[in-house]
Amino acid sequence: MLRFLTAGESHGPSLTVIVEGLPAGLAVSEDQIVDELARRRLGYGRGPRMRFERDVLRLTGGIRHGRTLGSPVAIEILNSEWAKWEQEMSPAPGTPTTKLTKPRPGHADLAGMQKYAFDDARDVLERASARETAARVAAGALAKALLSAIGVHVVSHVVQIGPVTSPRDRRPLPEDLASVDESEVRCFDQAATQAMIAEIKACAKEGDSLGGVIEVIAYGVPVGLGSYVHWDRKLDGLLAGALMSIQAVKGVEIGDGMVQASQRGSVAHDAIAVDESFVTGGGYIRRTDHAGGLEGGMTSGSPVIARVAMKPLATLNRPVLETVDVATGESTVSFKERTDVTAVPALGVVAEAMMSLVLANEALRKFGGDSLEEFTRNHSSYLEHLGSTSSSARPD
Repeated sequence: MLRFLTAGESHGPSLTVIVEGLPAGLAVSEDQIVDELARRRLGYGRGPRMRFERDVLRLTGGIRHGRTLGSPVAIEILNSEWAKWEQEMSPAPGTPTTKLTKPRPGHADLAGMQKYAFDDARDVLERASARETAARVAAGALAKALLSAIGVHVVSHVVQIGPVTSPRDRRPLPEDLASVDESEVRCFDQAATQAMIAEIKACAKEGDSLGGVIEVIAYGVPVGLGSYVHWDRKLDGLLAGALMSIQAVKGVEIGDGMVQASQRGSVAHDAIAVDESFVTGGGYIRRTDHAGGLEGGMTSGSPVIARVAMKPLATLNRPVLETVDVATGESTVSFKERTDVTAVPALGVVAEAMMSLVLANEALRKFGGDSLEEFTRNHSSYLEHLGSTSSSARPD
């Protein structure tokens, strides 16, 4: 089983992630992880902090001479701005210089203060912050490396920012990922890119924020990951839960799920045909992929596709959202913490990490192996078995 746990606060000295369950022998480099973290900072509409907040890593466990040992991998992501926050965020006994008592609507502030009996919203927002996703992306880089060993590749692209959408039928392949990252909003369509940038500029002038939708796609996933037997191992449920756990995400769609709700069954489903060259599907193909590569809680061999919707950020550059000062009980407007106009481009990179972690866990459950060699050998044997059983079931 592949598990991970993150720790740390947005302005604390560092974020830490521990990843347990990786087989021994997986090639891992600091550059792999740093490159993924750099992708997370991409996107027009991000705040100026992205230009100076660099991610400095320390690999503190589970890796020796560039290879995993089979023991838990520990990664520390240092905060280059820690010196500015050392007094405010010190773990030593003391009191903060200021208290944030005007919680932001749409954020974890008020409910978190009530849940834990805090009188300072900073005790909540430091952990609720999307800065935590840097640790997820670091863990996801390891999951991506494992999936790559069996030919699985995960990519994402932005399909909507605010009201601006890109064509639904334009979908990048793994080799297109660099091109997507070159887009200022990580959109695969040039015309939509320019319209999205214009929308962000207009929103920024008004001090407001924008949400949007990304699509994340996994290619090369073999048939049979997940389960139709156990409700809590259905892969669409696992993916939806993982993607919904990302900060500010309010909706997840698998394949054409929302569109299918208004269609008839005669057009909504994916016809099956024979294609012996289609290895990941065991020699069977789906002529379309309306199901998003998942049927009955299992992968079908087609690309796994999910769309993830992010709400507009709760902190605005022009605070206008009504709230209550919890210290006085008076009506006021919410406080302003540092913010972006939109974080949708970064959402795609985080979604890649979460999908990769879920798929890597299911691949380990299916193929097992204490070493990478054993894991990949079991995967190859499974594909060979699929091909032989499928061929024997067909008429000559």
